[in-house]
Amino acid sequence: MRRWIPCLVLTAAAGCASAPPQTQPSTRPSLVVVIVVDQMRTDYIERGLPHFTGGLRRLATEGTWFRDAAYPYLNTVTCAGHSTIGTGSLPYRHGMVLNAWWDRETGRSRPCTSDGTVRNIGYSGKAAGGDSARSLLVPTLAEALRRETGGRTVALSLKSRSSIPLVGRSATAIAWFDELTGWTTSTAYAPTKLPWLDRYFAANPVKADAGRTWERLLSPSHYEGVDDGTGERFPQGWTQTFPHVLATTVPPFTAQWQRSPFADEYLGKLAGAAVNSFGLGRGKGVDFLAVSFSTLDLVGHQFGPASHEVQDVVLRLDRTIGALLDHLDKTVGRGRYVVALSADHGVGSLTEQYAGAGRQGGTESLAAINGALAPFFGEGKYAVHSAYTDLYVAPGVLRKLEANPNAAAAVLAALKKLPALAHAFYASEIAAPEARQASDPVRRAAALSYHPERSGDIIVVPRPGWMLSTTSAATHGTLYTHDQQVPVIFYGPGVAAGVRGGAATPADIAPTLGALVGVPFAAPDGRPLVTLTADK
Repeated sequence: MRRWIPCLVLTAAAGCASAPPQTQPSTRPSLVVVIVVDQMRTDYIERGLPHFTGGLRRLATEGTWFRDAAYPYLNTVTCAGHSTIGTGSLPYRHGMVLNAWWDRETGRSRPCTSDGTVRNIGYSGKAAGGDSARSLLVPTLAEALRRETGGRTVALSLKSRSSIPLVGRSATAIAWFDELTGWTTSTAYAPTKLPWLDRYFAANPVKADAGRTWERLLSPSHYEGVDDGTGERFPQGWTQTFPHVLATTVPPFTAQWQRSPFADEYLGKLAGAAVNSFGLGRGKGVDFLAVSFSTLDLVGHQFGPASHEVQDVVLRLDRTIGALLDHLDKTVGRGRYVVALSADHGVGSLTEQYAGAGRQGGTESLAAINGALAPFFGEGKYAVHSAYTDLYVAPGVLRKLEANPNAAAAVLAALKKLPALAHAFYASEIAAPEARQASDPVRRAAALSYHPERSGDIIVVPRPGWMLSTTSAATHGTLYTHDQQVPVIFYGPGVAAGVRGGAATPADIAPTLGALVGVPFAAPDGRPLVTLTADK
């Protein structure tokens, strides 16, 4: 008789020696649940834990929490992070290096999930464009579960670049929210709207939240800091301080709704409805449910990580996740599902709250390159695009620089003179595979984010506290701890409660979940933090 004995360990090498023998055969979990909280830093859980009463408390105290988990790469952005969680691979391998990269063939910025061969379908109106996982270069755990067990796979989020990389090229159901057209899917996954989703959205319109007031969940004394921090920005029609009243008209309403905890509540209930509609966790295969909560990211970009708004979103998300877990207990059964919780990246503090820091837009970097090359080649547009840390030059410029070392050196010298930049180097310095094991942490992190067809020609890294953006109050996308360190928590049968130290990354999530449900998943950049042994 074969029985699965799961044991959560610090490293794969530690094995399962301490696992107690089981006297009865165990049934493997029938549902994998991946919860991603966009922009959640590890310290958000530490800060909020005394006030949590719901799902975040349950996961953090009853699951195994790898407190030191962090992304090892430079481009800590949404598409890269969700792709790493979904595939167990890092950006250099899965290819989703940025939220949008410069397409050298078309001369335009290309969103990571953009696909001109498919068409988006709006549930409440005509949707624009097309989105799919066509640019994702490696398979996902969700695809493996569907292929190996016949399981159903569902992904839900406010963002296409969050939901799509978690499931991959195929899914039983997928939906995201477009600010202009509402809930959306794609012909990459279904030729028409799914009837149950169509009915759900019609019966539960987002606009029902119009006019609602977002007030702090707890009394103001429970929140750290002030409610009107220096540097905070806010959606149209709102102020820096509570309460925040949602507009009754579009467009202000949809922008505000996504930046309110009401969007998280809606998404949590939608996930519960998906469990009911598909009978997730109650079939013969191992089903997969991914829910990516985006509100924290949208709020964090505008109010910053120390704001009362961010603190309140996390407090309320604790309850939203708790309600979802309670629903799974009732419908699937406690002990019949496994959960992984993580984030796609963290976030830095407001620049205005750093001494000696500031903001710099991408145009300054492009101007520095063009100015440096003018004495060598004449006035011209040699640099064509900036994608935060990735700078792209026009066709033929790299060949000119290779032939003129003085011009190449002048470009880097000009960039390093900019007050915002700590490092600047050519992508050719990190293109070789050995760069991914470089002793220099900056070069190593950049190499792990580098894909030759999609990454920039020149890589820059901002100084601590500096932002390469003038539009957000706070942002991410660097190799600093506040951007890289995120929670990695596992919960479910065979997962012991406790906090673990040691190395772990979100790339370990997919292989760990695969091991927990008995479906080995090869993830070259991740490893199972759970070891399964077969006892005959």
